[in-house]
Amino acid sequence: MIPIKENDMSQPWYTINNIESLDSPSLVVYYDRVIHNIESAVEMIGEVDRFRPHVKTNKSPEVCKLMMDRGIQKFKCATIAEAEMLALCGAEDVLLAYQPVGPKVDRLIKLITNFPNTHFSCLVDNITSGKHISQVAADNNIIINSYIDLNVGMGRTGILPGDPTIDLVLSLSKLKGISVKGLHAYDGHIHTVDLEQRRKECDEGFRKVEETVINIKDKGIELQIIAGGSPTFPIHAERPGIECSPGTFVFWDKGYSDICPEQPFLPAAMLVSRVISKPKEHTICLDLGHKSVAAENPLEKRVFFPEIQDGNFKGQSEEHLVIQGDFAKGIKVGDVLYGMPIHICPTVALYDSVKVIRDNIWQGEEWKIASRVRKITI
Repeated sequence: MIPIKENDMSQPWYTINNIESLDSPSLVVYYDRVIHNIESAVEMIGEVDRFRPHVKTNKSPEVCKLMMDRGIQKFKCATIAEAEMLALCGAEDVLLAYQPVGPKVDRLIKLITNFPNTHFSCLVDNITSGKHISQVAADNNIIINSYIDLNVGMGRTGILPGDPTIDLVLSLSKLKGISVKGLHAYDGHIHTVDLEQRRKECDEGFRKVEETVINIKDKGIELQIIAGGSPTFPIHAERPGIECSPGTFVFWDKGYSDICPEQPFLPAAMLVSRVISKPKEHTICLDLGHKSVAAENPLEKRVFFPEIQDGNFKGQSEEHLVIQGDFAKGIKVGDVLYGMPIHICPTVALYDSVKVIRDNIWQGEEWKIASRVRKITI
């Protein structure tokens, strides 16, 4: 694992020594920390063949290639653009962790046709969608590999484990153009801070998945299991043969730092912002609007400023963030403030590229967020 160089102890780890060369708002990533996080994840799971990271967080060819350089060849994604990005990087195995409907089935067919060296698969959670995928695939003389999307408690998508899943697997197995390869169990609803309680909740949901696999195996069908996200990653990593698919680990964020303190990942991304106005002695306005940081959370839970202890978030608009507090007395227009995203994934999607910081210096290097778009070529 690459050692993390300690910054000058007189300044925080995220300080950029030539910050005057970097415009704001900007999203920056710290190279050594990204490498540390990738290698820590590989070390946690032990067997790289069981590791299928989700690229929804980074959306970047450069980051994906860093993972591939460490032997990772299986990936998970949420959009056709992310799948195409991975294929362009030369990834061997890509799961579209999304059930394609409408024109998205045709786009998946084009991906499979245009990138024969990448093995693609997708999610299915009902027979109607399965039949449509099957028909389109058969019409194009190909077979689409699929994973049954299970609802293990999140209630967002998926079919319940047990008899409903078994019936769906058996029904799909009779169709042309589609092949069931495994089960997909995403337990993204589990955010308990206490690790043992989180383990208990995770195990309870996964027990039904294991029972389903055993019952399907009794019918002569063996299936691979892909399970978990970031909070349950260390739990599923202990299960022999299970593929794990966290995504946030590569950049990490304030949200998961608070929820998962036991995990070895380091925050590797920060937002650079500047004070653009100071309308009152105790009020500052930053250039960090909700076009610059994920805004799905309440205002006070969108970005964390390590150097602001008593800030009161008063308002945010497209290009502005207003904060009040005694801290503002010593701040002037033009000052730089570093903020840690609470939720890094949708924050990354707001930027065309991230600035790469090496040894606390930005030397002009940028990693393109290539798959933030809905379409690359397909």
